[in-house]
Amino acid sequence: MFSIFKKDPVKKLNKLYEAKLEQAMHAQRNGDIKSYSMITAEAEKIANQIQEIESSTKK
Repeated sequence: MFSIFKKDPVKKLNKLYEAKLEQAMHAQRNGDIKSYSMITAEAEKIANQIQEIESSTKK
């Protein structure tokens, strides 16, 4: 009944994922390759969480 008020966790994670990728892009453009690789690794973890959530809801 109140499912319209529930927040979509995938949507929130997608926003966070996009923000991390943009942050990584800026680090790479500034020449900070170490930060770029660390931020990209964080983005990959978020992408894995998104895939897990999507696969569990499709079953």
